[in-house]
Amino acid sequence: MCGIVGIIGNDNAGYKVLQGLKDLEYRGYDSAGIATIHNDRLGVKKSVGKISVMEDGFLKKPLEGRIGIGHTRWATHGVPSISNAHPHLDCSGRIAVVHNGIIENFVSIQKLLIKEGHKFVSESDTEVLAHLIEKFYKGNIERAVKEALMLVKGTYAIAVICAQEPGKLIIARHQSPLVMGVVKKGSYIIASDITPISKLTKRVIYLSDNEMAVLSMKDYHIVKISDLSRNLVKNIERIDWELGDSEKGKYKHFMLKEINEQPDIVKNIIFSHVIKKKGMIKFGGLESTWRTDNKKEQGKTGMDYLLNVSRIIILGCGTSWHSGLIGEYIIENLVGLPVEVEYASEARYRNLCINKNDMVLAISQSGETADTLMAIKEAKKKGAVTFGLVNVVGSSIAREVSGGIYLHAGPEIGVASTKAFTGQTIILALMAVLLGRHKGKISLERGKKIIKSLEKVPVQMKNIIDNDNSIKLLAKRLAKYNNFLYLGRAYNFPVALEGALKLKEISYIHSEGYPAAEMKHGPIALIDKNMPVVVIATDTEDEIYEKIISNIREIKSRRGIVIAVASEGNRKIRNIVDETIYIPRTDDFLVPILSVIPLQLLAYHIAVKKGCSVDKPRNLAKSVTVE
Repeated sequence: MCGIVGIIGNDNAGYKVLQGLKDLEYRGYDSAGIATIHNDRLGVKKSVGKISVMEDGFLKKPLEGRIGIGHTRWATHGVPSISNAHPHLDCSGRIAVVHNGIIENFVSIQKLLIKEGHKFVSESDTEVLAHLIEKFYKGNIERAVKEALMLVKGTYAIAVICAQEPGKLIIARHQSPLVMGVVKKGSYIIASDITPISKLTKRVIYLSDNEMAVLSMKDYHIVKISDLSRNLVKNIERIDWELGDSEKGKYKHFMLKEINEQPDIVKNIIFSHVIKKKGMIKFGGLESTWRTDNKKEQGKTGMDYLLNVSRIIILGCGTSWHSGLIGEYIIENLVGLPVEVEYASEARYRNLCINKNDMVLAISQSGETADTLMAIKEAKKKGAVTFGLVNVVGSSIAREVSGGIYLHAGPEIGVASTKAFTGQTIILALMAVLLGRHKGKISLERGKKIIKSLEKVPVQMKNIIDNDNSIKLLAKRLAKYNNFLYLGRAYNFPVALEGALKLKEISYIHSEGYPAAEMKHGPIALIDKNMPVVVIATDTEDEIYEKIISNIREIKSRRGIVIAVASEGNRKIRNIVDETIYIPRTDDFLVPILSVIPLQLLAYHIAVKKGCSVDKPRNLAKSVTVE
């Protein structure tokens, strides 16, 4: 959601900022802009819509300079327009600001500044920052930014340049992501995430909340916003993503590339964590010492906490919430440990009853989801042990929790999450096996059998993807419909939710997921000849399968169109449904990792057929960093 890029100490800074913004397009945006300093003057270009619009004008008349900032805006205050696009300037036109987040008290600040004679040209909350910095500017941009930030309430990641101090780039953050890349001494790049940074350097510094960095063409220093007099020492960390990870390569869309990456990602996760001979699972992130503010518990590892936990509370949003639901089913069924799955956006405003031996697990692909991050902070205030399952190393949630596990799935650029979902789900399954083995719920023999099944999963995933042509043909026939239902039971109910989400996200078709048994409690009223119903009807559990077949017959008796995702070898089901997609057989708790893939492909091909923007669907952002 929104994107910031800044460059200092590089020739053609404006062009490099433009390229960086293109790398952040996947985050979602409606307008964009760039500001540079050249010959002690600010130059600004803005556009509404795609960055390519601004790029055309940029190539005709580029912005020169060795320092620049840029922004892709996802509207929160004010409609998409040139005046509302960032960067925002002060009255004098000497200070430029780009900002991600929300200034909650901007109305009161704006009224004060208007009384003092400041003229506003936009509806954006961000513009108050430019004028507030102007108000405090007395020849020291660092101090002016600090004094302005002391007055604002809300969330922010900002970058500021000033024409009167053309050798400085000021950045700061509070509850909104911002990363600093060290190219060399006097040369730096900053961005909302590491995607554009990785093209110039592998060395990064992660700012924490309420920290500000002053970058110059000589060096840099980092301070607490509340205390400019004391420099902070921050470690330079190395990122492990390769440039090719964030490029489409031979694929038409990032989403299709990421669907195809899933077998290798799941294979790497499985083979990194299984101990075959012992029928056991091992996570390095659980064996290390976890961070804690409780002196009595210092020195404890993640396993110390996990093996004594009496309940797990899972927090997530969207796709991460769906993987959490599958995790709930798996852990409760294999281990007998109570699990609750909460929408992070709701949990942070509820009085969650957290007990001494509860563990709160946050799931987030980006590690920056604002609601999940704030819910984790609330849980910590109540004394909970917090655990993170994220993809992005060094992200805000990863640094906030006591400890956790990284997916190491590489950058996920497509807005509609695919490989993160299967990565999260397989790790939750492995956690269940680990707990089951340690608690004596899963025998050595059963553990070995599970690992054999796990080892087959990547090949089985690949087999489904290789069947893409038949799914593509099916998608062409289904693209004309405006409403879909997705049904599943047990482990496959959350998959139905995820399949419906994928379709509505990228094709803009109304779709809903339900537990199959709930169809009779309302949704069956919608069934007619114009309602395709996707039913996950695998037969790994006989009792549940028979009930699913009953649900299918109820749909067909009302002239509904049924597309079944069925177990390989089940030929009988073809006699009672309209279309069948087969997936390989596996243990029941591993079925969701296979059954979700045809639903991802179906949504993808329907969206392509309809001419939708698959990787950057309207109104959506990859990383939701504001409430």
